[in-house]
Amino acid sequence: MNWNNIFFVLGLAAVVVMLFTFDVSFIELWEHICRAGYWLFPIVGVWAIIYGVNALSWMSVIRGNTDKDEHVGFWRIYKLTITGYALNYATPVGGLGGEPYRIMELSKDMSKQHATSSVILYAMMHVFAHFWFWFTSVFLYLALAAAGDLPFDITVGIVLGLIIVFCLIAFYLFSRGYRYGLVVRLIRWIGHLPRLKGWSDRFLTAHAEALHNVDAQIAALHQQSRRHFYAALGLEYLSRIVQSTEVLFMLLLFGVDCGGGIDGIALTFLHSILITAFTSLFANLIGFLPMQLGVQEGGFVLSIAAMGLSNALGIFVSIICRVREIIWIFIGIMLMKVGKR
Repeated sequence: MNWNNIFFVLGLAAVVVMLFTFDVSFIELWEHICRAGYWLFPIVGVWAIIYGVNALSWMSVIRGNTDKDEHVGFWRIYKLTITGYALNYATPVGGLGGEPYRIMELSKDMSKQHATSSVILYAMMHVFAHFWFWFTSVFLYLALAAAGDLPFDITVGIVLGLIIVFCLIAFYLFSRGYRYGLVVRLIRWIGHLPRLKGWSDRFLTAHAEALHNVDAQIAALHQQSRRHFYAALGLEYLSRIVQSTEVLFMLLLFGVDCGGGIDGIALTFLHSILITAFTSLFANLIGFLPMQLGVQEGGFVLSIAAMGLSNALGIFVSIICRVREIIWIFIGIMLMKVGKR
């Protein structure tokens, strides 16, 4: 069985399905693309930088988690980063397609246990950085509200308070995972689901040593390689900031620049960070749909409306972001056949 070909076919099928599941007609879609015009190039192109930052973060995890003789070059990690995210975007259940593929491919460069722990650690770091992005965005909103730039009332205060509590709970759970490992606990938790207890017990018995080794490697990154841990976390957080520039480009395209000039564009960029943060929070809360179909669009509309901007702008941003995702999914799927061993 050639798993590479199976992932490749599933990815292509997902792209075709997504092309025919837009909430707008192809005529309306083309009109939005034409309106984006040459701005579509930086909107799509900035993700080459974002994936590069993600790859550097993953490399930092690998260097802190594996033996020195298990060297993996940047361009291979860059390729696996793009392809992994392409499969994640294209698959349901919160994006579970990319991680198995990354483990399968990375196992060609290092031991399977190190490949597994490195992929799990990077996935944890990716999610961990999300929570820090959402957490700090709350205080950014409060600062702008205090300056009179954004609205604030009891409802907004309650929502922001709930986000802070949600993030603090996540920080506690992640601290436990980084301290004691995650895999064995996750398999045991799966055993509490209906009809899966037998599978969980058999899997833990058959792979007990390997699973405990993976957990030990996960814990070792935070305890013994803190330089690599915080470097990876910082890079992942930076990638969210860079990601906000695509929203900035679309706001500038609509003439939203907070008065223009350096100060106006800087303020617009801060608004872009908030839009990106709250949209990703909304989309990840309901992450069981492929590409979060319908959820991301609603998130953009709500986030942009909260900034006091028009619904039309929210729809435009969501559609162009969907087009960008499909382009990069296609690129990621095609990369599966580049440099295949």
